[in-house]
This record gives sequence, structure tokens and C-alpha cells, in this order.
Amino acid sequence: MEDVEPAFGTAALLLIALASVLILLTLILRYRLHAFVALVLVSLGTALVTRIPFAEVVPTLLQGFGGTLGTVALLVGFGAMIGRLLEITGGAQVLADRLVAAFGADRAPLAVGVASLLFGFPIFFDAGLVVMLPIIFSVARRFGGSVLTYALPAAGAFAVMHAFLPPHPGPVAAGDLLGADIGLLVIVALIIALPTWYLGSYLFGLWAGRRFVLPVPALLGGPDPAAARGPAPEFGTVMLVLLLPLVLIFLNTGLNTLAVAGVVPGDALWVNLLRMIGQTPVALLITVLIAMVTLGRGRTGADLEKIMDGALGPVCSIILVTGAGGMFGGVLRASGIGQALAGSLDALGLPLIVAAFLVATALRVAQGSATVALTTTAGLLAPTVAATTGLTAFDLCFVVIAIACGSTVLSHVNDSGFWLVGRFLEMDEATTLKTWTVMETLLGTIGFGFAMIGWWLL
Repeated sequence: MEDVEPAFGTAALLLIALASVLILLTLILRYRLHAFVALVLVSLGTALVTRIPFAEVVPTLLQGFGGTLGTVALLVGFGAMIGRLLEITGGAQVLADRLVAAFGADRAPLAVGVASLLFGFPIFFDAGLVVMLPIIFSVARRFGGSVLTYALPAAGAFAVMHAFLPPHPGPVAAGDLLGADIGLLVIVALIIALPTWYLGSYLFGLWAGRRFVLPVPALLGGPDPAAARGPAPEFGTVMLVLLLPLVLIFLNTGLNTLAVAGVVPGDALWVNLLRMIGQTPVALLITVLIAMVTLGRGRTGADLEKIMDGALGPVCSIILVTGAGGMFGGVLRASGIGQALAGSLDALGLPLIVAAFLVATALRVAQGSATVALTTTAGLLAPTVAATTGLTAFDLCFVVIAIACGSTVLSHVNDSGFWLVGRFLEMDEATTLKTWTVMETLLGTIGFGFAMIGWWLL
């Protein structure tokens, strides 16, 4: 669908964009309207105010919504299934035990953090942290010291993976809206995420553990009954499930690079076949099937079906919110607001990557949700990115990372993660602000610094 000719000048379009964001935040924060409903409502209102022809309003909304869901729904759904299988079958426990044994007692916090990084690839922040908490508490009791010494590196690992890496919904949606190559984004995000986690989460966790000596909380809940229906997986099996999608995605990216360089024939059947297998949805589908076979040993088909079905329910809201964020971006593109914003940024001399970080930070602070901040910022900036010439594939990835970093900083009382971490670790609000909020801010600013370096160098 072609964009319509803008009905307003640059100043009016920017005011409409500002008003639409403020209204969106007011609906979500003041009136507690669900983000999905608020995004659809504001998208419709923005389309009408910017005078998109009535006949084009609904098609514009559906095009933005469906285009985003076409990519995001498969990745998030398959990622949730993989994470749920690892959670139920005890794969996380096997991984953590092996890593603690390999790293030694002196580096137990590093072992828990590395386990969380690996486990955080397919599973969401909330679920991953809850699953790892029994492991964190067990390790803390075994080796002593403040529970923060072990919990913050793990929580930071899940936060970084959730914000930076596909198949998590925020980076997938942002990458899709901005036109970034998902395979290349995985590589760039990993390169930035690992040192960011080490500096902003692991080292900070060691410091915070000395500064705030907190006892290990009483363990909440018990094991899932489904976990006892089959043997625990081998360590190699867990690693296979975690690394297989990365290997397949890298295969696609590597072959694409070799084809562009002329090393392999780009039109060869075997090259195109392997590249198709390495496409993210196909790679995750293959991983799901292999995870069902390898992790599902000792379980009936009915058990596996129940596990897989249970993985999809919690992510439906996230998928719909992500799609609505794409709808909002579609309206902004069609209305001409993106081009107006691009011109304004050029006039101010504000680099695109800095604008991405600042807009995401503002949305994160205002409404709390990292996913909403990611998707909304990407929707706002997608037309600007499309109107900006000379951007390379690496530039697009760095912009996505900058948005992810802005959506990570300053987690406070309007963020569910703030309360999740504080309550499970039995911290009061002041201590949570001094530990979790500071760590999230460090992660966002350090990651943005790395993204800026990449933006300048590449």
C-alpha cells in the first residue's frame, strides 16, 4: 500500500506524533487501559487526525498489524515452546549444576550467570528468572554470602537476553519494523550483550552482594508435577537444544555473506536450501521438534501436548501488543510523520542512534514495559529509518540495540520486573531501587556505549 500525501506540515505532524504518544501513555498509565487496546485505539485516532482517506484507514491498520505478526508470532511461539520444555524437563537445573561444577565454588556466581545467559536465549525474563530462582537459592545456600551475589548476575542475564536478542518479542519486532536482518542482529546482539552483562550485571552483582548482605529467602512453591514424569535430560542434550537455533541462524547469515562475496554460488540449490533452513522461523521449528524428541523422553504424547499448549497462553498478550505496535508504526509511515521526524532530526543534528536511545528511554521511564517501549519506539522511528539513506545492515542492528538499551534503563515501580525481583528476593523498595534499578540502568547505558562504538566504526 502506498503512503498518502501528508495533509499537514512538519510542525503539525510532529505535534500529532507527540500528542499520540502522550495519549497512549495516559490511556495505559492513568486509565489502566490494556496496551493492546490502547495501541489500536491510538493508531485509529492518529490515522483519522492525519487525514488518511477513510477507505485506507482499516487496510493501513491491518497491514501494519499483520506484517508484524507474520514474523513475530512464529518466533515468539516457538521460543516459548523451547523454553517451556527446558523448564519442565529440568534442563535448567542440569545446566546450572554442570556449570557450577565446571567453574568451581569461587566462581559460582559466574556459573549461575552463564547458565542464565544460555537459558535466557529461548525463554522470557519472567519465566526464566522464576525457573532459575530455586537454583540460585540452592547455590547461595551451598556457598554462602548475600543472595544478591548470585541473583543479580542471573537476573541481569535474563534481562539482557530478553531485551537484546531474538527470538524475544521486543528485538524481533524492532528488527522487523526497522528492516534489520534477524540473523545478523543475533550476532551483533550477542557480541554486545556478553560484555554488557559482564560489566553491568556480573561485576555489579559482586559489588552489590558485598554492599547489601541479604539472606536467602524461603523457597516459594514446589516442583512441577510434570517434571517427575520423565528422566532429567543429559547436559549435552540441553546444550544441543540451546545452541541448535543459533547454529542454524548463523548458517543462513554465513552463507548469505559468502554468496555476496562470491565465495559460494548464490543461486545454487544447496545454498538456497541451507539458507532456508537457517531462516529464524524454520530454525526454531526444527529446534522445537528436536527438543520434543530429546527432552520429551519418558513422556507421553499427551504430556508433551499439554506442555507445548501451556507455553503459548502466556505469550498471546505479548504477541498481540507487539502486533499493535507494528500497527502504530504503519500508521505513522502512511501519515508522513516519519519523514517529518527524519527532517527534524537532521535539522537538529541529532544522530539517529541517539534519538533511538532517548525515545526508548522516555517510553520506558513513562510506562515501564520494555517490550512496549521497544515496539513503540521502533514504530515511531521506522519511517525515519526508511527515509534515511546510507544505512548499512550493521547500522540497522545498532539502532535496534540502541532502542533495546533505552528500553532497559531505569526500571522502577511501574515495571513488573521491579516487583518480581524485589518480592522474590524479599527486598524493600529502597533496596530494589539501589540494586535492580541501578543494574538495569548500567546494562542500558553500557550496551548503548558499545552500540555507539559499532555505529562509528562500521
